[in-house]
Amino acid sequence: MQGISLNYQHNWIVDNLPVAFCYEFYALRRPYCSYTGFPMGYHPESSDDSYPMSARYMKSGFYYPFNHVDLIITYQSGTSEEWDTEFGANLGRIISVKVRPRSINHRDPYNLDCNVNAELLAIPTEPLEQGRKLNITYTYSVTFVRDNSDKWSSRWDYIVDSLPYTKIQWYNILCSLVVVLFLSGMVASIMLRTMHKDIERYNRLDVQQEIFGWVSLHGDVFRPPRYGMLLAVLLGSGIQVFGMALVTFVFAGLGLLSPANRGSLMSCLILSFGFLGTPAGYISARIYKSFGGDQCMISVLLTSTLCPGIVFSLTLAMNAILWIKTSSGAIPISTLFSLLGLWLCGSVPLTLLGAFFGFGKSVLELPVQTNEIPRQIPNKSICMHPISGIVMGGILPFICIYIQLYFALNSIWASQMYDIFGFQFSIFLILVITCSESTILLCYSHLRAEDYRWWWRSFLSSGFTAVYLFGYCCHYFVTKLDVQDVASTILYFGYTLIVVFLFFLMTGTIGFLACLWFIRKVYSHIEVGEKQKISAIYKS
Repeated sequence: MQGISLNYQHNWIVDNLPVAFCYEFYALRRPYCSYTGFPMGYHPESSDDSYPMSARYMKSGFYYPFNHVDLIITYQSGTSEEWDTEFGANLGRIISVKVRPRSINHRDPYNLDCNVNAELLAIPTEPLEQGRKLNITYTYSVTFVRDNSDKWSSRWDYIVDSLPYTKIQWYNILCSLVVVLFLSGMVASIMLRTMHKDIERYNRLDVQQEIFGWVSLHGDVFRPPRYGMLLAVLLGSGIQVFGMALVTFVFAGLGLLSPANRGSLMSCLILSFGFLGTPAGYISARIYKSFGGDQCMISVLLTSTLCPGIVFSLTLAMNAILWIKTSSGAIPISTLFSLLGLWLCGSVPLTLLGAFFGFGKSVLELPVQTNEIPRQIPNKSICMHPISGIVMGGILPFICIYIQLYFALNSIWASQMYDIFGFQFSIFLILVITCSESTILLCYSHLRAEDYRWWWRSFLSSGFTAVYLFGYCCHYFVTKLDVQDVASTILYFGYTLIVVFLFFLMTGTIGFLACLWFIRKVYSHIEVGEKQKISAIYKS
């Protein structure tokens, strides 16, 4: 009876299709099908009240185990179908499998009564007397329903169509689009009005006039940052994660990652990450070469091993806990060796190949030259402090995705259906745009304050969205999950750290590349003569 108290569920699969537990969802007043299973039983004091139960089950002080299930199997007959010409009507394809669990007190196992109004099996909550045994007879009934109106290729639709909170998804997208339009308007105003006027004004300056603002940073804006190798390594891995997410969303949107193919989503993530080692090595090599770095081999090795090694180490540690707990969810050793082989024999050589082409290219063409003597950075207020900018940089991107995070976490930890790839891809694109525009705005504000240290700041301000993501995961753990085991807590936060780390790499890379494009674009519009004029004024 402990399983009933903890709301444990049976998970059945028929013809690679989850058995759906369908009921009337009272919050939305429409049918809802849960593919995650059906409850072991019902207990009025502790069971989940999201699905309606008859008043017969509401007597307190009793457990009602569901020892009888009615299976309704809908199939498509082979009659007049092109896919079967040999067996005809004797062959069919299963379209859906639904279950209705009930509790029946089978007093005589040789004379079963499975009627709808049969007596319920009510077991008192008090412990049984010592030496007494409780025998429960389990039965089932199967009803086959022929339906040629639905096709086998769309047999998952009845589960997807019954998902709740679809209106909330649209509301989230609309709110995110409002944020994107607001940021786009501000960026357009900066690009088309403010900076354009600044450029025109500075192009009309005489040599004797004082230069101030973002144009005065002409000789320092592309000064290489500290720890440039580490930044290049993180950018290469971020490109790899971004490409992995983009490829997976595209394949899922095209219907190539059907939920009927179990494990296809994770396989696509792993394979795309491995084969995208070439662009990771190429971007890392070109950025590091632009910084003037000369330790090429160390940079390439770190790009191919640092971030993937961190993820693999955390996965191995989490899997060790599952092995200790003898869990069936542990990854087999053979699979771990396969992943290790894919990394060392696939991703690493591809990263080396990309770095070879990257170092073979010329240095990134910069629109201005860097002065030998660094410019002094003036004192700034608290709002313009680097830490303040980094913390503010992740707020708007997080606002655009926080509603989707609830459904994503429910899918991972609460076994809820989350198969609306169109919504996910839309939010992904909105996230990319929001990270880019918010980073550009922060970068511009710091440049106007004559602070040219934008390399790390652009990466960290956009990547700080991952910190808010981690905070939301902690909030979800405290408020939505009832985890009391130490091992389960370690597993939750271990896998959460992997997701947060990859998310940090992706969002940070998006913000950095957007800021790099913005700065190269605006400084390329300053006339060559004006650049010399500014340099002369600065030296004088």
